Amino acid sequence: MAVLIEPLLSSEQTLAIAASLRQAPSEQWRSGSETAGWHARAVKHNHQLDRSSALHQELSTKVVEELRGQPLVQAIAFPRHIHGLLFSRSGVGEGYGRHVDNAWMAGGRSDLSFTLWLSNPDRYDGGALVLETAGGEERHRLPAGHALLYPSTLLHRVEPVTAGERLVAVGWIESRIRHEDQRELLFELDTARRALFERSGKDEIFDLISRSYSNLLRRWDR
Repeated sequence: MAVLIEPLLSSEQTLAIAASLRQAPSEQWRSGSETAGWHARAVKHNHQLDRSSALHQELSTKVVEELRGQPLVQAIAFPRHIHGLLFSRSGVGEGYGRHVDNAWMAGGRSDLSFTLWLSNPDRYDGGALVLETAGGEERHRLPAGHALLYPSTLLHRVEPVTAGERLVAVGWIESRIRHEDQRELLFELDTARRALFERSGKDEIFDLISRSYSNLLRRWDR
């Protein structure tokens, strides 16, 4: 299940990050193939901010803090580690062909992937993130500051940019709940109990649902 976070960053935060990335010296941008798995290097054509740079450390800290503080991310992802953040720049002709993310990244297991758009769709053409789901292909070109959270198990690609420049941040989440179906069930239970609490307060039914929710967390937490 792909989940839209709209927005993750305010317009002011997004503009500041995008401006910093556009002003970064060219030598701080590395070939995206350096961080691709051996099977994905041939199809990854973009540039990424050097992870060892001070700018990367500054900006990635800000994005991770926003993710950790976002209630929907906590409710659907149950993050143990948010890791591997990359800032990607794709110009004309650049994109990322069909691939699946590695099961393990340098910072941990990849249960969920996320893309945070840092440039608005009117600043570039092409460059859609395409997810291959059981229901067919989903294309995403979101406004700047919006993020998409999706299972790392999905095949996906970024279509080539045909005009302008696409700026995004991408990264991964190692969840305390490893299996997607369990995360979805917990999310639905939590959503239901919160709606019930809003409607009728803390009653016997709310307590029973909360008990089941907590006990499933204990059972499934890895």
